[in-house]
Amino acid sequence: MIQKLIRRILNKKSAASGKATILPLRKHGITRDRISPCALKVCEELRAQRFAAFVVGGAVRDLVLGAEPKDYDVATDATPEQVRDVFRRSRIIGRRFRIVHVMCGRETIEVTTFRGQAAPVNGEDDEAEEGDDHRKSDSGRLLRDNVFGSQFEDAARRDFTVNALYYDPTTQEVWDYLNGMADLKRGVMRIIGDAETRYREDPVRMLRAVRLAAKLGFKLDAATQKPIRALAGLLQDVPKSRLFDEMLKLFHSGHALASAHRIREEGLHHGVLPLLDVILEQPMGERFITLALKSTDERVNAGKPVSPAFLFATLVWHEVLTRWQHYQTQDMRPLQALDEAMDDVIQTQVENLAIPRRYTAGMREIWGMQPRFLQRAGQRPFRLVENLKFRAGFDFLLLRCESGELDAQVGQWWERFQHASDEERNRMLIKDEAPARKRRRRGGKKPSAVESAAE
Repeated sequence: MIQKLIRRILNKKSAASGKATILPLRKHGITRDRISPCALKVCEELRAQRFAAFVVGGAVRDLVLGAEPKDYDVATDATPEQVRDVFRRSRIIGRRFRIVHVMCGRETIEVTTFRGQAAPVNGEDDEAEEGDDHRKSDSGRLLRDNVFGSQFEDAARRDFTVNALYYDPTTQEVWDYLNGMADLKRGVMRIIGDAETRYREDPVRMLRAVRLAAKLGFKLDAATQKPIRALAGLLQDVPKSRLFDEMLKLFHSGHALASAHRIREEGLHHGVLPLLDVILEQPMGERFITLALKSTDERVNAGKPVSPAFLFATLVWHEVLTRWQHYQTQDMRPLQALDEAMDDVIQTQVENLAIPRRYTAGMREIWGMQPRFLQRAGQRPFRLVENLKFRAGFDFLLLRCESGELDAQVGQWWERFQHASDEERNRMLIKDEAPARKRRRRGGKKPSAVESAAE
């Protein structure tokens, strides 16, 4: 116990003085052969030009945890222009902070120059004048941050301690300035510096905290968690395209279900996906979303592709249903009511998340097919299975059946029909069901929005 206390005090002094705790291979277990060949090449060529070069961030974190990184970042003391001069296949991108993409075949390594302090780690007032390379909005959000600095300053400018680990492929050592390894072993997500200041600099950090905590199964440090609910409104000032990209990362993390619940628990959905709260409070809506996100997680973890259009179509489907039914009470024809409902919901989500048109078009196609699945007579089923988007629409139908929104028999019928021969399909056809629905109405039962549209 005393030894641990002494080690903790020494580590804090090391971080405060700007000196790294250097961990040998036996302390972290990351061997060179586990590093991407492209990342190794980038580090070696920068070192050959007498620059510092480290694999940094999420890749180091994942390797320590025994996971396979999806991508690799390299940090260096070379400027973006110097990095570009070293690598023929490279380009400088970014405005808020310039970075270099170095291409090796199909792999791209993101190379960043060590950043200087935009705000002191402990949140003291920064008396330095801010020039064009270092500007903030009135709310504290960083608009430009092209300030270069030392490796310690770069570590202090990163978001969380577990992402501020630097791996040296040459010596197979990990440099730890801010006790990130200790937090990694304890399963704690801790923001670097004053939480409120860091969230004001970049409100997206709040979403990242929740996403990474859900992905890694970590708990948020108390100081990291405390300001989130009060500052959630700052997400409204973030460019919508950034919010959309962050939501894609969140729902494609392989832990979408856990992330969705954590977003609501922390009060962040009001700034990003306000419909989530409404959906999860409805018994049928909650089951539908749970099944959709569980399916997404299974596909991601199995290495299968996931369609953003399908994902967002599931997240807001029950809002479409609610508005569809509302418009029909205003004597609007079912299909016209569905069009109006889709327009309303898509417009709301475009304003909130800047969903690209290529995805909203796919969402409309998936929703628009749903009434057609109840038309199982004549040539309609034959035409539907030939639709290029049939599989996406059918998978959506299965979620509706599994959640209890539709009779499971409907999904089973289409499962058989799509794999049957033409002769068998003709035998499966069901006579027009419209008269039966009319009889039910005379009996006093009101048809659902989907049943009405199917007529």
